[in-house]
Amino acid sequence: MKQIKNSLETSDNRSNETLNSPLGVRGSMKTFGIALKIFLVFTILTGIVYPLLVTGIAQVVFPHQANGSLILKGNKIIGSELIGQQSDSTIYFTSRPSAIGNNPLPSGGSNYGLTAKKLKDQFVERKNKFIAFNQLDKDVEVPSEMLFASASGLDPHISPEAALLQINRIAKARYFNNTQKQRLKALVAEMTEAPQLGCLGESRVNVLLLNIALDKLQ
Repeated sequence: MKQIKNSLETSDNRSNETLNSPLGVRGSMKTFGIALKIFLVFTILTGIVYPLLVTGIAQVVFPHQANGSLILKGNKIIGSELIGQQSDSTIYFTSRPSAIGNNPLPSGGSNYGLTAKKLKDQFVERKNKFIAFNQLDKDVEVPSEMLFASASGLDPHISPEAALLQINRIAKARYFNNTQKQRLKALVAEMTEAPQLGCLGESRVNVLLLNIALDKLQ
């Protein structure tokens, strides 16, 4: 035991001598210098070079999407293809409900559980409102996206079925004749986007783009 203790003390003394010697200090400084260089290199690469490279490529390859998919009317920004807008006007298609009023800053849903009374009350209220607003039969099947807010609160799309249920109300408010009404139905079909890659998601219609096209309908 005495020999082991002496060996440990000798080892500790050698370690201290190494750390306190000029060679030990130089070794520590060299290691620190290498670590600092690696830190600076990766800070420049990941914090400056990579963001600038990705931004540059995006601006060249798909500038519209890179700048927020903004929609202009003249020189005025009227919205984005990625963010839904609420409208209670009888002459336009209405978007799906939003728990945050389509505000992109606090993006999110209501987080109500399936057993929450508040969620059930919202479901009934939204269904009755959609049916009354569009002058539909009370037994009509309302698409689910018109009854529930999306997880982001920003979804700009509704299903083609939800759009078709609004056609009679819009045609009546705009005093469309039967020919114009048929053109409106054809417009919904034309503006319907297929699932991505043919299998991801469902068929959908961008409400803002549909309303813009609606104003151009003759």
